[in-house]
Amino acid sequence: MPPTKVLAGASVVLPTGTVPDGRVIVEGTTITAGARPDAEVVDVSGHWLVPGFVDLHNHGGGGASFSGSADDALKAVRTHRRHGTTTLVASTVTGEMDFLARQAGLLSELAEQGDIAGIHFEGPFISPCRKGAHSAALLRDPDPAEVRKLVDAARGQARMVTLATELPGGIDSVRLLAEHGVIAAVGHTDATYEQTVEAIDAGATVATHLFNAMPVLGHRSPGPIAALLQDERVTVELINDGTHLHPAALELAFRHAGAGRVAFITDAMDAAGIGDGRYMLGPLEVEVREGVARLVEGGSIAGSTLTQDRAFKRAVTIDRLPVEDVVAALSANPARLLGLADRVGSLEPGRYADLVLLDEEFDLKGVMHRGEWVVDPQLG
Repeated sequence: MPPTKVLAGASVVLPTGTVPDGRVIVEGTTITAGARPDAEVVDVSGHWLVPGFVDLHNHGGGGASFSGSADDALKAVRTHRRHGTTTLVASTVTGEMDFLARQAGLLSELAEQGDIAGIHFEGPFISPCRKGAHSAALLRDPDPAEVRKLVDAARGQARMVTLATELPGGIDSVRLLAEHGVIAAVGHTDATYEQTVEAIDAGATVATHLFNAMPVLGHRSPGPIAALLQDERVTVELINDGTHLHPAALELAFRHAGAGRVAFITDAMDAAGIGDGRYMLGPLEVEVREGVARLVEGGSIAGSTLTQDRAFKRAVTIDRLPVEDVVAALSANPARLLGLADRVGSLEPGRYADLVLLDEEFDLKGVMHRGEWVVDPQLG
């Protein structure tokens, strides 16, 4: 049996608050309450220990996507894991139904192996008015039979489907997903306020990248943003990369929804963890300049190049959010939404030993996944 590791001296962020000069005890793959006499003590004084990040919405990274081969998917997983995302839901983009069904089968195997935490289908059931970086030719209405086809193809590993719920079949599809334990997310939508309320009442519980790919908040026509922010049943995704959201929009979401209903996501594409250049997002070509991904044709923002360690640092140092609220948005809230809070999302005993080590400036200095260092501690 590997020796017990005691990570001692850091500021440890727990659900109950931050413990200065705290310690986290790791035995095997899990966090435990007590250390054995032969425990290996690692002095991490002057650092922060936070739970591994949980990303609900991620299309790829490291030059690979979740629309490619199993090797591509694993390359993307490894890229984001090195940046602190120890639990990741793989997101697809709009494609032909047969292709998406085949991809669901491939990704479901990785979920069964524990490499990913499930599958998120973003498209093709979205609005042509708010398609963003999705192929208009491949969009379709959310017919419940077709939604069911994708859910079945995922063999129990479908976690979320993004829908424009105002389209024909949208509300029935929300009910179908809720009945099968799959998250129905409102996104890439042109819905009114009233239509969004109807979708939430039918069982929708997530706002796909709130503010992006939906009508703006209006004083006479508040649209989906107001409905999604005000309903306590809804978790709102936010992309905190400095491009997708103005800081005031981020502050508005946190103030109105509260820290318990925000989930930071990356919406990352292939370029995450690599850099500028030309890439593909599904069938569409993307150019990344200065870290911002846009479609070559049309110029729409095409996902992000974000990694969650950067989202963390920005939230604390630029947005001035409390560390505990940022940890909730990056770990606890998405873990709870996925039904995984008993395994990931906190540093409590009994959870997997998934954690991130940050220095005083909130730069990443170590990542542990299931008790093994993925990024060795940099303590010099």
